[in-house]
Amino acid sequence: MADIRVTGRMVNFTRLTFDTNDHDAIRQQLNTLLDENAYQGALVILDSTVEQELIALIQLLVSLDLQPMAVIDGILGDQARAIQFPVLASDRPLQRIKPTKEQVVEAPVSQQAEAEKTGSIRYITSYHDEILRTGQCLVQDHGDIILKAGINSGSEVIASGNIHIYGSVRGRVIAGVGGNTSARIFCHSLEAELVSIAGTYCVADDIPQHVAKKPVHIYLNDDQELEFEALEF
Repeated sequence: MADIRVTGRMVNFTRLTFDTNDHDAIRQQLNTLLDENAYQGALVILDSTVEQELIALIQLLVSLDLQPMAVIDGILGDQARAIQFPVLASDRPLQRIKPTKEQVVEAPVSQQAEAEKTGSIRYITSYHDEILRTGQCLVQDHGDIILKAGINSGSEVIASGNIHIYGSVRGRVIAGVGGNTSARIFCHSLEAELVSIAGTYCVADDIPQHVAKKPVHIYLNDDQELEFEALEF
């Protein structure tokens, strides 16, 4: 009889990207984030755009009740290997494109706290008329994204708010970036590589079959689990 069993489990990881090595600033910002969102005990993957003392950063995150699991290869890679800490391959770079149009409005009530935290009361909706092609990325850090066409595999749509896609979804769709658990995803045909809301994600193999290639509404339920609701037209 084998002494090892391989079983599957959906585990949620949150990626933290650091643009500063000031640990006081990191602690202050994470304390605010943790107070406003249910991230205590979260498994985190670390990335950095600046030189960083990895061991001290790991200790800081552990003290905040986060669980560092690995680093993205790059600035932190050599330090991680030196202490035998897991290293994940860096992302294939995507071409960030500009939307066809943007509309700026006052932040809705549900988004005002986040807007004030970022120093802006603006809420932006990005509209894009063309299909998102492989290797392209459309990002809206302060609002929603509405695409009139679909997205190809190997493309990515990222928004702090909601995402509406009036076409086939074959790439990655990431809504609620920054912890907005009220964000939602709507699409006309769900064939995605990955969908995520506020850090909770589901990969292609785990998307429920009853919504595959159908119009779908995706949201987080009260237990912060992804719900997939087939839409009828």
